[in-house]
Amino acid sequence: MSGPLAAGSVMIQGPVKTFHCTHCQNLVFFENVRCLNCGHSLAFLPDKGLIGALIEGADGLWRAELLPPGSPGYRLCANYDQVSVCNWVVAADDRNDFCRSCRLNRVIPDLTSERNRIAWFRLEVAKRRMLYTLLGLGLPVVPKDGDQNSGLAFEFLEDSHVGDAKRVLTGHDNGLITINIAEADDVHREKERTLQNEPYRTLLGHFRHEVGHYFWDILISSDQKLGEFRELFGDERADYQAALNKHYDQGAPAQWEQSFISAYATMHPSEDWAESWAHYLHMVDALETAGAVGLALRPARSDEPHMGPPPDPLNPRHRDFNSMIESWVALTYVLNNISRGMGLLDIYPFVLSAPAVRKLQFIHATIDEYRSAAGGSA
Repeated sequence: MSGPLAAGSVMIQGPVKTFHCTHCQNLVFFENVRCLNCGHSLAFLPDKGLIGALIEGADGLWRAELLPPGSPGYRLCANYDQVSVCNWVVAADDRNDFCRSCRLNRVIPDLTSERNRIAWFRLEVAKRRMLYTLLGLGLPVVPKDGDQNSGLAFEFLEDSHVGDAKRVLTGHDNGLITINIAEADDVHREKERTLQNEPYRTLLGHFRHEVGHYFWDILISSDQKLGEFRELFGDERADYQAALNKHYDQGAPAQWEQSFISAYATMHPSEDWAESWAHYLHMVDALETAGAVGLALRPARSDEPHMGPPPDPLNPRHRDFNSMIESWVALTYVLNNISRGMGLLDIYPFVLSAPAVRKLQFIHATIDEYRSAAGGSA
C-alpha cells in the first residue's frame, strides 16, 4: 500500500516521550488526565503529539494552552468523557465521538463486570502506547469501518464457559486483531508465560506482535519487497497449520538463537516477521524515551557497553539503524542488570544474532521507504 498518508495521520517529530503540562511545565505521564501540580485537565493531542493542559471554552470545546491563538478546539473522546478509559481528544471538526485509538474498537468487554472494566482500561493503555509509536513512524492507521479491505479493528473478547464454546485465541485476520481479555490479568498472563516457557509476555507485546501481521499485509504482501522478505524470513506460503502443529509438538529447533529473535519466531515466516516487528517497536519506544531523558552511558572501562544520547528513532533525520542497534545493545545491557539488581526478570531477555539484526534492519528500511513514498520524509 502506497500513496499519501491516511487522513489525520501525524508525524510526531522529536523526542516527546517525556511529557510536561503545557500550563505549569510539571512532569506528567502519557496516561495522566490531570496535572497534580496545577490541577488542569490533561489530554493527549494526537495531532500535536503532546499532552495538553485543557481549558473548556464557552462554546463547549476544549483548547490546549500554549497552542497558537485561533487553534481549533477539541472534544474529549467519548471514552474519556463517559467511561474514563481514555485520555485522548477528538478534533472539533471531526464528527466521530471517539478518538483515533478508540474508534478502532469493534467489540469491547462486557462492562457489567468490574474485572472486565479493569481489563478494558489496561487494554486501552497498551493499545494507545502502540499507536503512539505507529503514528510517530508515519504508518497508516485507518479504521476498518472506513476501509474494509485494508483498515484496522480490534475485538476484546473473553472465554465463554457455556457449553462447548472454544477459548478465545489472540490473533490477526485481515486487519481484525482479537485479544483475549484474560491477557490483561497479570496472574493469568504469568501463568501462560510459564506454561509456554516464554521469557517475555506482556499485554503491549501482544499488541505489537499482532499489529505486525497487519502491517505485513500493508507493506509487504503486494509489494516488490516480497522477494527480499522471503530471502530473510522464508516463504510465508508454507502451510501455517502444519508449522503450528510441528512447533507445539517438537518445540523450536536446536540452536535457534543463531537465526531467530525468539523461539516462537521459528514456527513460521509470518511469526518470524511479527516477532521481529514487535521487537523493532520495543526498540523504537525505549530509545525514544532514553533520548528524551538525556540518558547516556559512560563506563569507566572502554570494553564495557557505552552509549551517547540515543538517536531519535521517530525523527527521519536521525533514524540511522546502526546507531540505533548500538544504543539498543548498550541500553538493554544496563536495563537487564538493573532489573536483576531488583530481583526481577530481565526487561529484555533476548540476544540479537546477526540474522535477527538483518531482519530488524529490513523492517526499518521498509518503514522508511513507506514514509518516503508517502511524502513523510523530513
